[in-house]
Amino acid sequence: MENLETREALTAQVVPCPSYSQLAITHDAAYRTDWCFMKGDPRPCFTPTMLKELQHYANHLAVQADREVHYMVQASSVPGIFNYGGDLNLFRQLIAEKDREALLSYARSCINAIYGGVIHFTRDITAIALVEGDALGGGFECALACDVIIAEKNARMGLPEILFNLFPGMGAYSFLSRRIGPSKAQRLIESGIIHTAQELYDMGVVDHLAEEGQGKSAVYNYIRKENKFRNGMMAIREVKKYVDPVSYEELIHITEIWVDAALRLTDRDLRMMERLVARQTAKPMGNG
Repeated sequence: MENLETREALTAQVVPCPSYSQLAITHDAAYRTDWCFMKGDPRPCFTPTMLKELQHYANHLAVQADREVHYMVQASSVPGIFNYGGDLNLFRQLIAEKDREALLSYARSCINAIYGGVIHFTRDITAIALVEGDALGGGFECALACDVIIAEKNARMGLPEILFNLFPGMGAYSFLSRRIGPSKAQRLIESGIIHTAQELYDMGVVDHLAEEGQGKSAVYNYIRKENKFRNGMMAIREVKKYVDPVSYEELIHITEIWVDAALRLTDRDLRMMERLVARQTAKPMGNG
């Protein structure tokens, strides 16, 4: 069993990785762990630039030979916010213009950005979501795409899309139905309710809870535990993928349903979306 290292010792093992404008990647050699922090500029949501960088990073992990990686931790450098999900301002513009191809291109970019984690980046890499703040819509879907969700108790997660007459089309139903069953997944999506991390833990959506400010420590505790039983746990994941796979084709087909539904939104629906855009823009953000 590994000994608990001090914060200083852990920090000393962390080295910078490829540079991006909306992601900050560091590698902890002692734990063979990449930390991927989303910066969220100009809003803490999935801008086209962030999606492009996430896909590039996923491709890099799939072929990387410069470092040994067993774990990838998806986190945020924005205080109080994991990710608000889709770029609603862009959605509103493309829907108003009836630009189906651009909407579909954006939706496919979302799938391409998260699917690496679903298939473990074609390697034996465990994807961990560390949620330390709000994870809404696509932000929640991003966390759900990971093998393990660790959330601080003050975090909130939910799928508010039904409030503007849409549905979360980037994997929510696929991932939730495999975690908690189809009926519960549908009720959660149709409710539009934002849940606490504790509530989602009780539902079986969140895997591990952490006290406020203790999320990173909880991640290292999980990694130490998995390292003891890694062979067995990786084998169980392979069985899960075989019995209940989430295919790329499934996710892409769902995005097409989402695009067609988005193009049917009314002016009233778009006004509700505008109010959510205003909330995204007004939320204070950190420096990253």
